[in-house]
Amino acid sequence: MASETSMPSATPNDTGKFTGIMKKQKKGKLLIFSAPSGSGKSTIIGWLMEHHPELNLAFSISCTSREPRGTEQDGVEYFFITAEEFRRRIEAGEFLEYEEVYENRFYGTLKSQVERQLKAGQNVVFDVDVKGGVNIKKYYGDKALSVFIQPPSVEELRRRLLARNTDSEEMIAQRVAKAEYELTFAPQFDRILVNDDLPTALNEAYELVGNFVSDNAEEKE
Repeated sequence: MASETSMPSATPNDTGKFTGIMKKQKKGKLLIFSAPSGSGKSTIIGWLMEHHPELNLAFSISCTSREPRGTEQDGVEYFFITAEEFRRRIEAGEFLEYEEVYENRFYGTLKSQVERQLKAGQNVVFDVDVKGGVNIKKYYGDKALSVFIQPPSVEELRRRLLARNTDSEEMIAQRVAKAEYELTFAPQFDRILVNDDLPTALNEAYELVGNFVSDNAEEKE
């Protein structure tokens, strides 16, 4: 079985398959990925974005009330606003989703920013928890494809988390318990992708995403 990090450099026989169709795309769509920790979600998303630029994938630029760090620039890594401004925008219903991770430290996605990226032709990627994934899908409907990335079993998930060697036994037990809860949300997603063998999962993810966004491009002809 492939590990989460042993990624092939490109999808066999399919590299650039959707390039010609994607050049016709005028407005983007939304791609929602959710999964329990250890399912390989970040690996799959990262591979799609790095090795398949023809899919024109981009994360939405989030908004935060924290101060910029290092070389971070407003409108590049995040949109930086005050906590007061963040609350005002919450009350105005401007956020698609948001979270207060610490007191007065907010992170969220502005509906207006997502719309700007869609109008620019970007296919906007959301890497979110299961509840966020379900809510975003409800808001956007057919404009969005929701994908639940699932481990082959809870026991395999436990093995992967142990192999990371980054968490205590207690933390792993908590992550597994949370994963069992998150797995109950899988039927609410458009597609369930079982990551049993990573190269196979990458191929399936490429086909799912490519077919969804290229359908959008063909509709514009």
